[in-house]
Amino acid sequence: MVRILRPFARAVTYTRWLHLLVAIVWSSLWLFIEEALWTQLAAAALLGLAGLVPVTRVVEGFQARLLLTGHRQDGGDSGEIVTTPSVTWADRGRTAVWLEARLVFGWVVAHLSVQLPLLAIDLATTAFGTKPAGDGFVPVEGPHWWHALLAPLPLLLLAVVVVGAGRLITALAKRLLGPSHSERMEALEIRTEQLLERTRIARELHDSIGHALTVAVVQAGAARAAGDAEFTDRALVAIEETGRAALEDLERVLGILRESEKPVSSRPTLVNADRLLESARASGAKVDAEVTGPVDTVPGPVSREGYRILQEALTNVLRHADAAPAHIRVQVTGDTLVLAIRNPLPEPIPGPGPGSGRGSGLRGIRERAALLGGRARTGPDEGDWQVHVELPLS
Repeated sequence: MVRILRPFARAVTYTRWLHLLVAIVWSSLWLFIEEALWTQLAAAALLGLAGLVPVTRVVEGFQARLLLTGHRQDGGDSGEIVTTPSVTWADRGRTAVWLEARLVFGWVVAHLSVQLPLLAIDLATTAFGTKPAGDGFVPVEGPHWWHALLAPLPLLLLAVVVVGAGRLITALAKRLLGPSHSERMEALEIRTEQLLERTRIARELHDSIGHALTVAVVQAGAARAAGDAEFTDRALVAIEETGRAALEDLERVLGILRESEKPVSSRPTLVNADRLLESARASGAKVDAEVTGPVDTVPGPVSREGYRILQEALTNVLRHADAAPAHIRVQVTGDTLVLAIRNPLPEPIPGPGPGSGRGSGLRGIRERAALLGGRARTGPDEGDWQVHVELPLS
């Protein structure tokens, strides 16, 4: 019993009812012109044409979210109803079908919402020997005492109509006002990119902060055990430098996290590669860049990942190559984007050097290339360290 009555304790049941009743306002206005079939057909035709206007989906989407799902913003079921203008003719067609379906459902529910209570009143009045009003769509003859037993049935039927129609129109809204295939693919792309970015951030934080803490703990323990003032000074210097480097990495990662709040389309692409080059040069590195081909025509996902790959390669140069000169080549030819970064191999440093950590930047480059269907080669090549990435543009 509680399960049956539960829908009537939810506000969304009544807002869905209101949503269906509001649908007939447009066609009801045409009744002031003339109570004829042609006026209703004209109203329905104009309503269908309005669905072909791109902004109509925005209005209908917001209204459906608010009244059918009870959500003002994205989240829950509301994410299945979009609030963006129609882009393709298929989206416009679905919006037009939605408007017509909502009109039909609205008329049926509005008619039953009036007639079923009138039927209940006629049954109740005839049960007590009073003449019925005769305005109902079902004629009631009386008086009959047993009509009192039937009087609640139209109201129960109305309750079923309100709940059932509300659920049906909500399911129809998700179908006709929901995202198209291209919009779903775009949302999936954004979600995938966010997950990849978070995975890379977690990996970098683990490597950078973990390495810094390990060095600090080992150096502090060794200084305490040695009991030598000079050794202690060297250990403190090492801890300070390692901590400063970790803080720089942390600030960079936090910058990426703040950036994730922006739409993917606003993130940097290869068109913004100059900022990377200037930043590297300001850090003391000698960077020689060669850019050929129409970089601005590279598709968004490829261009964004290409920017990240270039950023990671330059970061590795600054970290491990001791400001060695680097040559960068960005080339767009046919259906392929080529990123090539070369720098002289640094001289080996006795003991644990800056490249001895378990950094996963190169692995991240290879993973990014593989996800886009490309390939990446990293490693020594003729006395240089090279990062060579090829990404398909299609």
